[in-house]
Amino acid sequence: MADKPAIVLVHGFWGGAAHWAKVITELHRRGFGSLHAVENPLTSLADDAERTRKMVRQIDGPVLLVGHSYGGAVITEAGDLPNVTGLVYIAAFAPDAGESPGQISQEKPPAAFENIAPDSDGYLWIKQDTFHESFAQDLSEGEALVMAVTQKAPLGSTFGDNVTAPAWRAKPTWYQVSTADRMIHPDNERRMAERMNPRRTIELDASHASLASQPGPLTDLIEEAAGAAGS
Repeated sequence: MADKPAIVLVHGFWGGAAHWAKVITELHRRGFGSLHAVENPLTSLADDAERTRKMVRQIDGPVLLVGHSYGGAVITEAGDLPNVTGLVYIAAFAPDAGESPGQISQEKPPAAFENIAPDSDGYLWIKQDTFHESFAQDLSEGEALVMAVTQKAPLGSTFGDNVTAPAWRAKPTWYQVSTADRMIHPDNERRMAERMNPRRTIELDASHASLASQPGPLTDLIEEAAGAAGS
């Protein structure tokens, strides 16, 4: 439908654009025709924000940015473009100016923090044998295995990159908390959501991979944001 904004989906650490597969199909079923999913390099917040901005600049008309996990930091940094009408955070980091995902995690470490391991090149991985329990405990073993084997590791330094001017201070926001999240402490999610004063916060009994385990409720939230953003 012509009156629906474009949706740009931004993945986080340890995943790629395909993590949005179930949300994409549900959005399409509901009539969203302009769907885009960024494939970020996960090399620095500046690199990832610029990659996202480039996609947004290619779109005529309003854009709703949706970020999962570290993708929340990306949309926080990149969401200042004039055609971005709203921001939706899915179990995501929403740093303030001068804050980084690493700093937020250290203040209240998540349950699976110890299952993240660096390699000799400086990339951080979730150990394959603990991926299911750490990232996606509410998915099937097969789904979690595919995520574990195809995970996209970020450069460790990206964890320490600070947001400069948070877009959530100027744009309408929505937030989904995963109450069983083991990669971002649920209380950190609640704290970040509360200070944004979002138009709606929902809590789901979900893992960090809520975008795969709870696509229906997430699409409900995105659809609400798409209808309200800019109004």
